[in-house]
Amino acid sequence: MISVLLVEDDLDLAATVVQYLQLEEIQCDHANNGISGLHLLQKNRYDALLLDLNLPRMDGISVCENIRASGNDTPVLMLTARDQLSDKIEGFHAGTDDFLVKPFDMEELVLRVQALTRRRSGQVQRLACGDLTMDLTRRQAQRGGQPLHLSPVGWKLLEALLRESPAAVSREKLQASVWGDDPPDSNSLKVHMYNLRKVLESDSEQTLLHTVKGYGFALYSADGDDTE
Repeated sequence: MISVLLVEDDLDLAATVVQYLQLEEIQCDHANNGISGLHLLQKNRYDALLLDLNLPRMDGISVCENIRASGNDTPVLMLTARDQLSDKIEGFHAGTDDFLVKPFDMEELVLRVQALTRRRSGQVQRLACGDLTMDLTRRQAQRGGQPLHLSPVGWKLLEALLRESPAAVSREKLQASVWGDDPPDSNSLKVHMYNLRKVLESDSEQTLLHTVKGYGFALYSADGDDTE
């Protein structure tokens, strides 16, 4: 089931949206201010964020900037009563993926949510896991403050893993992220993952890259043995 977070201070509108989405089999949590919404985003993983522009305690732009700065790539649909181009430009610069102007039709809202949840947001420019960071704008990756020297394939694999972290990514999805619909033989991925593991863990005692037996790989910073 699709899971979304609605951050909206109009309680009547919020109740209507939550009820309608549930009828469409979309699970919807609700927060009535920006700070509460940010806390829920830090605790839970959602398929999309429905974010009102004008919120108490922290406005929608600030919430969006905050989650993008932390590497959160949850797709964001900004809800606004203003249809000004300047507001949309500011929202897109903050990391918003789409806008919906109030008052809106509930059927359109569902269609927008379904479209957004088919992908993670491409707006996020910084990905992180533990002491590992990846700056997509500068095209730099670091671990413990030390630069990582990645091959072009290693970069694509690391980005795919970080975008899904801490969830596991299948071998098929990793292959598609690098080679599209024309992957090489199965040993190629194995070799590149071996090289990526060496780069990530050559100067660190903590394992980040874990093999999920029979499925694929996962990046997470919890202590523990590899599942291989």
